[in-house]
Amino acid sequence: MTKATYALLSLGCPKNLVDSECMAGLLGLEGYRLVADPAGADFVVINTCGFIGDARKESYGAIDEMLKLKKRGLLRGVIVAGCLAERDRQHLLKRYPQVDQLIGVFARDEIAAAAGRLLAGPAGQQMHFRPAPGCALPDANRLRLTPRHLAFLKIAEGCNRLCSFCTIPRMRGPYVSKPIEQVLAEAEQLAADGVRELILIAQDTSFYGIDLYGRPRLAELLRRLDRLRSLAWIRVMYLYPMFISDELIDVLASAEKIVPYLDLPLQHINDAVLRQMRRGIDRAETERLIDRLRQRVAGLVLRTTLLVGFPGETDEQFDELLQFVRQRRFERLGAFCYSREPGTVAETLDGQVSEPVKQSRRDRLLAAQQQLAFAYNQQQVGRQTDVLIDRRIPDEPNAYLGRTYADAPEIDGVVYVTGENLSAGQIVPCEIVAAWGYDLIGSSLSR
Repeated sequence: MTKATYALLSLGCPKNLVDSECMAGLLGLEGYRLVADPAGADFVVINTCGFIGDARKESYGAIDEMLKLKKRGLLRGVIVAGCLAERDRQHLLKRYPQVDQLIGVFARDEIAAAAGRLLAGPAGQQMHFRPAPGCALPDANRLRLTPRHLAFLKIAEGCNRLCSFCTIPRMRGPYVSKPIEQVLAEAEQLAADGVRELILIAQDTSFYGIDLYGRPRLAELLRRLDRLRSLAWIRVMYLYPMFISDELIDVLASAEKIVPYLDLPLQHINDAVLRQMRRGIDRAETERLIDRLRQRVAGLVLRTTLLVGFPGETDEQFDELLQFVRQRRFERLGAFCYSREPGTVAETLDGQVSEPVKQSRRDRLLAAQQQLAFAYNQQQVGRQTDVLIDRRIPDEPNAYLGRTYADAPEIDGVVYVTGENLSAGQIVPCEIVAAWGYDLIGSSLSR
């Protein structure tokens, strides 16, 4: 029996999406039904992001929009959860007195109780917060919001890094790994539910296991995940450049199901900037790592993320970063402007860079990367490669959207596939017949 209906807005990173799926699972177990349209639902849950200024702006916009629906009588209540709630707490409630319930990152299991209080009648604003746990929360019994054939699996929570620009440790707590057996159990549950592509995530996946076992254990975890029969692709995201050992590279190079795609956020390459960022690695170490990966992992696709406009970044330091990108030819790259975050070390540094300069540097970096990405795509034309079908294109006969191993969902490109009788989750051999910007066009070779 349905108690009430609710809508769910999940903002930010895949780690936040997993939390949203866990909250949706708990609400489903309590008899609440998820609907797509917030207008007309009994309540809405907004799982917010608070990482940088643009993310907070998006979260504020979503709250504003939902409160307008509430004012018009189209919603009974608004629950705000996630990183922004964890970060701002009372300040958020003062800004939005119409918000009914506030749930911190580590209190997500109280979502059903919060919904019950909201629907019971007016009782004033209530906050639900818990301290960061000493062990990683299980993410079982999720109501998955991704297509059935792909899922994100969080292998750890929090972060022990003290990067001078980042607020993640304040919002997500210290690094805590899930035990290997727990990760395997969750992976098996997802595989049994139809998952073909499993995407491993954490704030820092290469750090996995140090807190539990005294040393990194990602290589061992990957070896064991690689044995799960029903999975087809395993993708590893968010590898901090430290702790990528020869053992880990050997596993990446030899495993059957781990795709040769690594997300390696570098942030910068100038040594002075890296020291100010407190990244714990310099240019020489970074370049040696890239060389080792390229030499030993066949067909490797590297994605990185870079930060421009960090306090004190000079024109010369930015030019060094730009030349590095052109020389190293990353297949995938994202860039964002430094955001002055309250409570961080970088907030107090001299030499804050103006917004126009930051935007100009970001645009120049992305323009350089665009040329490299388009050139990479042109090199794929005429080749045969496997494509994972994500969905049919509506109202287009025999047309589908898919991805090669070089494309993580939502952040990279897609392949427009023509073929007959294909289905989501199917991996089909295709010939790439054209490049179209960041995307490819392929023809299915399956019969």
